[in-house]
Amino acid sequence: MPLWTVHHTPGIFSDDEKHRLAASVADHYEKVGLPRFYVVTLFRETRPEDFYVGGEPTPVGVRITIDHIARRNPDEDSRRRTALWIREMLRPHLERHAGLHWEFHVDETSDELWMINGLVPPPGGSDAERHWAEQNAATPY
Repeated sequence: MPLWTVHHTPGIFSDDEKHRLAASVADHYEKVGLPRFYVVTLFRETRPEDFYVGGEPTPVGVRITIDHIARRNPDEDSRRRTALWIREMLRPHLERHAGLHWEFHVDETSDELWMINGLVPPPGGSDAERHWAEQNAATPY
């Protein structure tokens, strides 16, 4: 499951922009074979007086944490490619804001500590996972 948590100061994203970014994120993961419902995107608006960079309040800022659980990057090259596609996906949404501080990071978490609706997700690339993707829902397998 990719979980994207987008912490941002007010005025960075309209409701429509949030929807477009979340859909774009889900589109990417679907293209690489993950069930679309694995993708969760949370937007957390944070007041500038609660958003500090280098110990100073940040008037316009975005900090994104991404947890990858369903898949892991096997090596340095694939991790770099992942970072680059994330950057390129975010740029159109973020670089239009003057003076914006933005950054992201990705954690890769053990899939042994993950369940959806009380079910252990099927192995990546398995027939059961493809069935989940087709159904766009977690079902017993």
